[in-house]
Amino acid sequence: MLKKIDHIGIAVYSIEKARNFYEDVLGLKCERIEEVHSQKVRTAFFTVGETHIELLEPTDPSSPVARFLEQKGEGIHHIGYLSDDIEGQLEQAEKKGCTLINPTPVEGAGEKRIAFLHPKSTHGVLTEICEKK
Repeated sequence: MLKKIDHIGIAVYSIEKARNFYEDVLGLKCERIEEVHSQKVRTAFFTVGETHIELLEPTDPSSPVARFLEQKGEGIHHIGYLSDDIEGQLEQAEKKGCTLINPTPVEGAGEKRIAFLHPKSTHGVLTEICEKK
């Protein structure tokens, strides 16, 4: 079952450059920067209420985020929903016709397991399901 919107992922060319906007203009504090090897990205997290803003900087030109930046430039990359049963959520999505990018969860940032649903089956929005370990 989904609990809440966990985070909004925003693709950026440089965390250091983008960080200035979030800290200086919006007054948010960068809580942590973390590399997620399974996704070939560095992430930076900011909190607004109960939702996180996750900046995504590619660490490899073959990463999905690098391809996104090449095609669309900086901007919203995905919305992440927190679940208490990621496998059940994936099973339900697949039964309802969604294409799973990750049929089984992989390691994500913030000590979470994550899986993505393809935007062609989610009305154009890359959707991430995440679960705390």
